[in-house]
Amino acid sequence: MSSRDLDAAGITDPEMRISYERCRELNAQHGKTYYLATLLLPPAKRPYVHALYGFARYADEIVDDLSSTLTDQEKSDWLGTWGDAFLADIGRGSSDDPVCRAVVDTVQRWEIPTEHFEAFLHSMRMDLTVTEYPTYDELYEYVYGSAAVIGLQMVPILEPNTPEAYERAMDLGVAFQLANFIRDVNEDLDRGRVYLPLDELARFDVTREVLERRVATPQVKAALRHQIDRVKRLEERSRPGVEMLHPSSRDCIEAARVLYCGIADQVVAINYEVFKKRAKVPLVKRLTVAYPAWRRAVRARHRFGAGHPHGIAA
Repeated sequence: MSSRDLDAAGITDPEMRISYERCRELNAQHGKTYYLATLLLPPAKRPYVHALYGFARYADEIVDDLSSTLTDQEKSDWLGTWGDAFLADIGRGSSDDPVCRAVVDTVQRWEIPTEHFEAFLHSMRMDLTVTEYPTYDELYEYVYGSAAVIGLQMVPILEPNTPEAYERAMDLGVAFQLANFIRDVNEDLDRGRVYLPLDELARFDVTREVLERRVATPQVKAALRHQIDRVKRLEERSRPGVEMLHPSSRDCIEAARVLYCGIADQVVAINYEVFKKRAKVPLVKRLTVAYPAWRRAVRARHRFGAGHPHGIAA
């Protein structure tokens, strides 16, 4: 399947193909729901989306794998050095890194602004030193770089028909991230982090210390419900953005919207017991969404074509 996609994308260089395949593996391993959605894209576009998602996961792995003997500042400095090298690779137009090689190629082909990667790397550095966020505005600084810019990076490949598509993509990326924060409260506490605004928790008499007790009290449930309301507002605001994309891209993003934002619905379904269970969209639900979407995506490609297959600069 991946060889066919690479052939369709016009990626022929052997080392470049290996790099794109590594990105695809990272996507398949760490983002099963999103990977399923990418299969709804035309084959010629999948490698580029895999490259962007693979880079995000690759950077995340680097942050998680940095030696525990390093101080937070040393870890941040190390990530900064690695990030600067990647940004220099973008400027040079090539990379020797086994993952970044494909990412730089994708950036060049689709003319993706470097500033989106600068924002992403800024958030990765924040994740090494910031353990809580007093307000939503402060949390959004992190979320912008870790999620909103992922949507901004993807849009050129999805081929928008209006600039407004970028705003809607940001909304959807933030909704995805916030849904993950709600689901992962327990795991994030294990890592010493809270990604829910402290001032909003306080409205429901919930503090970090209350969360540390890991009991879904009525107050905690109300606080989580408040966070889910924001996810739903962002999701609703993002929905017109699907129609702003090339017809061959729409079913991928619509499926991703339903499945990722469905995480918030699953938190409600388990009665907000996020300390006892991990909310996840059932396989049956994923297949129920994916199969009809796949059929629509195939019809859209036959009717409208697959869009530009090789990027702007190819």
